[in-house]
Amino acid sequence: MSTAVGAQLHAARLATPITIETAVPDEPNFGTFDVANFTVGAMLRAGIAIRRVVRGSESLEAAANCVVRYLYDHGIDSNSGERNCALVRFYKTHAYGTLEPEQQLFAERLLGEQSKDDSMRCLALVATAGDEPEWNARRDSASHQAIPLPSADIVRRAPMIARLIEDLGLDIESIVSGQTTPARVGDARTYDVFHVEEAVGSPHIPAQREFVKRYGIESVVGFGGLLRSGELYAVILFSRVRIPKASAARFRAIALDVRSALYALDEEKTWAQN
Repeated sequence: MSTAVGAQLHAARLATPITIETAVPDEPNFGTFDVANFTVGAMLRAGIAIRRVVRGSESLEAAANCVVRYLYDHGIDSNSGERNCALVRFYKTHAYGTLEPEQQLFAERLLGEQSKDDSMRCLALVATAGDEPEWNARRDSASHQAIPLPSADIVRRAPMIARLIEDLGLDIESIVSGQTTPARVGDARTYDVFHVEEAVGSPHIPAQREFVKRYGIESVVGFGGLLRSGELYAVILFSRVRIPKASAARFRAIALDVRSALYALDEEKTWAQN
């Protein structure tokens, strides 16, 4: 090969764009994780995957469904190969007046004779994924479609809800009154986690016989925080495997990932159109 031809080939190579394959595909396929051993690496992968799977959602409900479905489908016991969780749920506080009509009726039945107004806060079930067919549609929930929160005293009588709010580091009175401080762009506040390592016999986990014991629930972990509107969101995982404290603590970072993923959504458009 002549010197001139060699020089031309070298110049051509330099001018040719180099294609570099991305190490991480755009799809949220980052493998599985095990809540019993939720490592830092698993936490980082899950956070990225959740941000990506939520991308393009047209409503908060659609995004929440992506979150619970990802956690339910990808949390896998590394020993048995079975799903970690029997049930994963996403809740959000709403003013009673902003609920759908059937949710309002549901809340009214739980309230009984207690008074209500449009500003009363309710903890609404936004998305759910689980082992039973009826655990995969929020409207099929028998007890949790819309839980009224008429006063701080009444909330404190519901041990799981009260501890969830307090363990996240939030004030029950502020949640009930709707006077929380909305999250701001770049707000990196981390919230703690709701963690019951031993679910059997715990006063904070209701339905012991018909749910906890029947479905072999070992541990419960919940994470969440305040959205841009100031409303509380919470994701709760009911696990068939024991979740140690170190693993539970890492869901604080997942809470930030979820909040970040939801931040761009219009919270006025909570519910997906049928």
